[in-house]
Amino acid sequence: MNIPTLTTERLRLRALRASDWDDYAALNADPRIRDWLGGKLLSREEAWTQMEQFLGQWALRGYGMFAVEYGGDFVGRVGILHPADWPEPELAWTIAAPFWGHGFATEAAACARDWAFATFGWDRLVSYIVPTNTRSRRVAEKLGAAIQGQTVRRGFLHDVWVHPAPGRGVVV
Repeated sequence: MNIPTLTTERLRLRALRASDWDDYAALNADPRIRDWLGGKLLSREEAWTQMEQFLGQWALRGYGMFAVEYGGDFVGRVGILHPADWPEPELAWTIAAPFWGHGFATEAAACARDWAFATFGWDRLVSYIVPTNTRSRRVAEKLGAAIQGQTVRRGFLHDVWVHPAPGRGVVV
């Protein structure tokens, strides 16, 4: 399985690894994070299982979620999420609350988006964002995405934000 390492001016996007477990479990036990991801706090073991699922997506699809590092610290996850019940790949991001307000989500998501478009030649990516999640809405806006309707994913209403491929405009 080949998971690339991507870099920005400040961040490193890399494969999840076992040493991320404590930080990843803490991120998923934080209600400020989980409110936007279905509401259920994940146990330490459930966080491990989710890491396994994200790594498995790389093997099955050739793309997936990256760990985000800043100065060697795990600060969150970003990448292309595409569970079996998603109709198309989603550009997704989650940054741990202590690292909010530094532009990490926008920087990491732009890097993952640009890599995905360059690698796979897709016309668009989507982001499913709960309408009241103002932080993620701002990230999507900064990335140049536009709302193209709403959908229900796993029982929750989401705005569908469309990220067009460079030079292609918004693809509906």
